[in-house]
Amino acid sequence: MMQTIPLERYEKSASYIREKIGGAVPETAVILGTCLGPLAEEIEEPVVIDYTDIPGFLVSTVASHAGKLIYGMLSGKRILCMSGRFHYYEGYDFNELSIPIRVFHLLGVKQVILTNAAGAINYNYKPGDICVIKDHINLCGASPCRGQNLEEFGERFYSVNGMYDQKLRELAKSCAVKLGFSLQEGNYFFAPGPHYETPAEIRAMRLLGGDMVGMSTVTEALTAAHCGMKVLCLSLATNLSADRTADPDEGIDKVSQMVSGRFGALLREIVRQL
Repeated sequence: MMQTIPLERYEKSASYIREKIGGAVPETAVILGTCLGPLAEEIEEPVVIDYTDIPGFLVSTVASHAGKLIYGMLSGKRILCMSGRFHYYEGYDFNELSIPIRVFHLLGVKQVILTNAAGAINYNYKPGDICVIKDHINLCGASPCRGQNLEEFGERFYSVNGMYDQKLRELAKSCAVKLGFSLQEGNYFFAPGPHYETPAEIRAMRLLGGDMVGMSTVTEALTAAHCGMKVLCLSLATNLSADRTADPDEGIDKVSQMVSGRFGALLREIVRQL
């Protein structure tokens, strides 16, 4: 039987981080996904903490993820930033993937900005597009909140209607227009990975309403909803989905480098207006 993570584990992580950041209470946290790590270098007055130093935390095994928690100033606001995240395909159970968000909750975070790199399912999307996520589809049959409920984080049964906050989505779209471009808005389809999806799976995802497909984000969003935190998710289309290209991995690095400046500007403007 799966073991529920005890509250003490989350509290140890939070206590260590709280001490390192001088007892500050950051209201906003940002999780940077694949190809989006360079934004972390723009944080001013940074306090950098390796994931490996945080008791009870997880360790990133993805080579492109820095594996660091950074506290500091971005656009005049104090934020917590995860440079690199954790995935089911790394071998973590869904309940373990609740740890970062629940630790943020204990630190006083009220809203979280999730970012990811994903494949474009929607025929109208192309590599380089940024999509603000309005909903997700998770057919894996698992939840990060499975197991004994910890009332300190939320109720046993909770609604996920409006999980991706509409006001934050509207803010993101208005910030993009201010910067001279527009955002897509669609649904994120969760795939466990680490292999890419088959063309048949992609066609099924499209029929079910998926616009983007990726291997992260949903566990963080579900955990945040359980904790009563507001969620904004921005998904960068770095490649076409498997039924639209012979090699879904082709061009990911090139696209991410091409769009990183625009994506970073968008995040900075959103944080400025929060």
